[in-house]
Amino acid sequence: MFEKVKEVIETQIKPALAMEGGFIELVSVEDGVVKVRLGGACAGCPFSQMTLVNFVEATLKKAVPEVKRVEAVQDFRDVFGARRF
Repeated sequence: MFEKVKEVIETQIKPALAMEGGFIELVSVEDGVVKVRLGGACAGCPFSQMTLVNFVEATLKKAVPEVKRVEAVQDFRDVFGARRF
C-alpha cells in the first residue's frame, strides 16, 4: 500500500500543493493510517487542516480505498522557517 499512496501523492497531490507554494512528504503508512509532513506555505497555515482532510485524505481514499485516515506530522523547523532544502 505504501507504493500506491506514494504514487498518488507524487502525481496528484504534490503538484497541486506546489502550485500554492506548499509541499507534502510521505512519512509512513501503517494499518491504513497515512502520516505526512506538510511544509512550505502549508506549514503553519490556518487552512492546512482543511487541506489535509478535504484534499489530501479525500484524494488518497478515492485512489487507495485501504486508507482509513491521514495525519499530519509537524516539523517545527518548517513552522519557524529554519528548514533548508
